[in-house]
Amino acid sequence: MEDASPSRTALRVARLRALHQFSPQAALFRDPYALAILGEAAPNAGELSQEDEHGRRMRLFVTSRARLAEDWLAAAVRRGVRQVVVLGAGLDTFSLRNPYPDVTVFEVDHPATQAWKRQRIAEAGLAEPDGAAFVPVNFEHQSLAGELAAAGLKPDEPSFFIWLGVVPYLTREAIFATLGYIAGVAGSEVVFDYSEPAGNRDAAGRATLAFYAARVAAIGEPWISLFVPDELAKSLADLGFNDIEDLDSGDIAARFARSPSTKNNSGGHILRARRSI
Repeated sequence: MEDASPSRTALRVARLRALHQFSPQAALFRDPYALAILGEAAPNAGELSQEDEHGRRMRLFVTSRARLAEDWLAAAVRRGVRQVVVLGAGLDTFSLRNPYPDVTVFEVDHPATQAWKRQRIAEAGLAEPDGAAFVPVNFEHQSLAGELAAAGLKPDEPSFFIWLGVVPYLTREAIFATLGYIAGVAGSEVVFDYSEPAGNRDAAGRATLAFYAARVAAIGEPWISLFVPDELAKSLADLGFNDIEDLDSGDIAARFARSPSTKNNSGGHILRARRSI
């Protein structure tokens, strides 16, 4: 993305979450602010009839990862976690919907995208939530730890990190620097999604990768980092994460009863990693 412009992929993802509210699967992820925060850019119900298979799959992946992240967050809150960090928040509305009055939400994003979001909140007539802090950070050039501490994050207490739709766009160095920081406090946890390289995918997965990689590259936000699951799991363990759950597309569909789990590999994953000790 350009330094002075908000992320166009963030807008696309927000429109998928909003469109989902009209779908027969809306119960998977309900978001009462998804349409309002988009304003005139919000989709209408009629767009569902124009949705092709690529669009349907991406919409379900986007909403499934959000649902999983918030389900796993609920478990973390029950364990006593009271800090949530949304990395690369885009137009995500969790801070507006936060059901936990004693949980502080830190929204981290590129400065241009975050300024755009705050403008969208204001123009929608919504109030910025009291229990949230907006933290502008360029992931590739600024210290996440330093900026979060300055915003009030307690670095010696565990946090839950939601990092959706971001990892493929970052260098491996930036990714593992962030993961190393998260693993630095026992009890901290992260949820992120990633994609496998073409060589690891079935035919449908290779076609999906080619389609979406070309699409995001065309708007100047190319995918940079892809991962082999076993290699990623080892890297996470080396950082100190000892509780890892990695769901592929078949696992995700089975989790929400859209279909039985299959061995097909379309390449998309949602992963949860926690350092429990």
